Amino acid sequence: MRDTKESRLLLVLLIAIAFALITVDIRGGRNSPVDGARQAAAAVFGPIENGMSTVVDPVGNAVSAIRDSGDRHDRLARLENQNAALKAKLGSDDRNRSRLTQLDKMLNIAAEGQYGIKGAQVIAIGSAQGFSWTITIDVGYNDGIKRDMTVLNGSGLVGRVTTVGPDASTVLLANDPDFTVGTRMEGSDELGFASGQGDRPLRVELLNGKAEVKKGDRLVTFGSQADKPFVPGVPVGTVTRVDPSNGGLTRTLYVTPFVSFTKLDVVGVVVQAPKKDPRDEVLPARPKPTPTPTVTVTVTPSADASANASDTTGQQQ
Repeated sequence: MRDTKESRLLLVLLIAIAFALITVDIRGGRNSPVDGARQAAAAVFGPIENGMSTVVDPVGNAVSAIRDSGDRHDRLARLENQNAALKAKLGSDDRNRSRLTQLDKMLNIAAEGQYGIKGAQVIAIGSAQGFSWTITIDVGYNDGIKRDMTVLNGSGLVGRVTTVGPDASTVLLANDPDFTVGTRMEGSDELGFASGQGDRPLRVELLNGKAEVKKGDRLVTFGSQADKPFVPGVPVGTVTRVDPSNGGLTRTLYVTPFVSFTKLDVVGVVVQAPKKDPRDEVLPARPKPTPTPTVTVTVTPSADASANASDTTGQQQ
């Protein structure tokens, strides 16, 4: 259409009519006089809108699917986090159960030996000054800990306290090469001195070079004067090897400690020594030997052998 005076006048007229219809429709509300026209328009243009919707909906569905996929991803991430939290809680519960077991064993040793102990947790291993076998525990002089106190756990002798701070202490482990403790043999009461050898068995020198010792014999601490650094009766280990005496003044033994020095967690510091030496009472009960099954074999003669025996008997007669 060319831009003429008549076309401009027509456009203005149409705009005026449109505004008039809008005004009438708004004022009429539900009873609007143009409602019939609206319905007629819907009848004409509805199929066209549905057709367009059919074309557009897949795109909308795809967008919705992507949005839902994001929601599913978020839900999956939340579920994975919840599972990880549950696994962590389960692991924590397992660790707590392990600690309770260790604590129970340690309390049993304390009760049998009549030791007054202060429970502690290992918070560090090693030493900043060298390569010695040490651990750091979370109790110090604020908890009544002093230098040269015996440290044990539910299995036996762990070591002795060497350095004490306000809230932490250093313990020299029994397998350290600088560690020495007096020992006493179960039953025979033979005395000796055990020294650490790192990750190898303890080396024990018995004072009696002619002492009768065998594999499987067990040792406990002999104790120190005034019970420092060692209280008596704490389990040390089991003899695994005995060197020949060779007529020497001492006899050398090799002892596997009861304590696993690479798995220390809950320990106890003996803050009060027993009133009397518990001797062998703290040692665990010996395991009962497993009976060896006995097999009885019964030989049954075969039919041929029986027939041959009968023939031989008949010939002899």
